[in-house]
Amino acid sequence: MALQFLAATPALCENPEYTIVIKGHRFVPAQLSIPARTKVRIVLDNQGTTEEEFDSHALNREKHVAPGSQAIVFVGPLEPGRYIFQGDESDDPGGPALGIIEAR
Repeated sequence: MALQFLAATPALCENPEYTIVIKGHRFVPAQLSIPARTKVRIVLDNQGTTEEEFDSHALNREKHVAPGSQAIVFVGPLEPGRYIFQGDESDDPGGPALGIIEAR
């Protein structure tokens, strides 16, 4: 019985994982819903040909992602609400990529 509990423990400790693709200086999805009060793992998948950035003052996170690579960002646990993040400053029409994490 104790062995069954120990075997299940790592699965209980894992953080939910979400992926945000960065391509064409845009985040996909641009809005991500996550559970409130839960630490989550976000995989940033840069499918573009230039370095990109995930930057959020609200989340106190900044991560640079090389072209064609992935990076991991942990966020939370967050109180319910909306948290804005953005990409690199850009000369593209519309400015930098913008996104929202909504904790519910």
